[in-house]
Amino acid sequence: MDFNTFFRDQLDSLRNEGRYRIFAELERQAGSFPRAGHYVDGERSGTVTIWCSNDYLGMGQHPAVMEAMHEAIDRCGAGAGGTRNISGTTHYHVLLEQELADLHGKEAALLFTSGYVSNWAALGTLASKIPNCVVLSDAGNHASMIEGIRHSRAERHIFAHNDPEDLDRKLSALDPRLPKLVAFESVYSMDGDISPIAEICDVAEAHGAMTYLDEVHAVGLYGPRGGGIAEREGLMDRLTVIEGTLGKAFGVVGGYIAASTDLCDFVRSFASGFIFTTSLPPAVTAGALASIRHLKASTAERLRHQDRVAVVRRRLEAAGIPVLENPSHIVPVMVRDPVLCKEISDRLLDHYGIYVQPINYPTVARRTERLRITPSPLHTDADIDHLVNALTEIWAEIGLKRAA
Repeated sequence: MDFNTFFRDQLDSLRNEGRYRIFAELERQAGSFPRAGHYVDGERSGTVTIWCSNDYLGMGQHPAVMEAMHEAIDRCGAGAGGTRNISGTTHYHVLLEQELADLHGKEAALLFTSGYVSNWAALGTLASKIPNCVVLSDAGNHASMIEGIRHSRAERHIFAHNDPEDLDRKLSALDPRLPKLVAFESVYSMDGDISPIAEICDVAEAHGAMTYLDEVHAVGLYGPRGGGIAEREGLMDRLTVIEGTLGKAFGVVGGYIAASTDLCDFVRSFASGFIFTTSLPPAVTAGALASIRHLKASTAERLRHQDRVAVVRRRLEAAGIPVLENPSHIVPVMVRDPVLCKEISDRLLDHYGIYVQPINYPTVARRTERLRITPSPLHTDADIDHLVNALTEIWAEIGLKRAA
């Protein structure tokens, strides 16, 4: 087999469908978020405004976070020096896990190198090690959850997205003696919809099932201390496991689960994705610790964030730009064509200095291609004016249909 020809043919197929991914080369500017330097062919071409960052609150450049990271580097050096088991558990790791447990009202927490790894390792371990475990997975779950469940080789059933009644039907069809795990998210990252957590918990509890809630797009952003949707709705105690990330609203990198002491210790002791990987650097854990502590005490960032989201959504709708309605901070501008989605993104970047990455299949379903806009507390009224005016002009130039 000519492997390189195979690779090229597959890549050409992606290009022909308009799904080939091109990464914008950026240089974040400390203290200037959401501005970033933009590089083309290795040369800096100018400054752009980022409108699609998952650093939802700009905490990646918050002075308290950067100061904590600098201090940790000066004190501890760059890396952790090993896996958590072999010299890689620093004092910062212990403090951060305690802080995360407190954030979610749980007995314990366990750190991973990313949110993807935390889902893959935790779900894969729980579902594979609990004898005869059956997993009920929401149809809209993230790839990391799906991969973890697949990796477990446990029996699995998909219930209709955000549908407690379908979950109840599927659980009712199972042997009541079997252990069961219901896995779902709070805020779904592409459509921005929010799950009915209480109703799902009601169904799970009625069938004696454990619950596993992914809060990666909610932690830091919702709840009086940034504990997520479950905290906002007073439901944290009803969830067996809460999973989150340090790489979005907390502005650093890493993932975690929060649960009972025994469950966290069980995953710690059996999950290969935890045991056999190098620990997060001390500076990263110190930065995350500072970010979480700040957002537990401060509501200013969350209030400003909600205001910016409301203004952007209102302005886009007034301009007739088709926006998918949802109750969260994610603003999907629906294009519904992969080639046009890429073209609009390119025009925004090349002519307006606005960076919004096109979102195409397989991240979203075909014919639902979109620009996923994520306002931050640091976007100004002038930034919003520029974004809305740019999209309005491009919509007219291309001749796209306006929303009513």
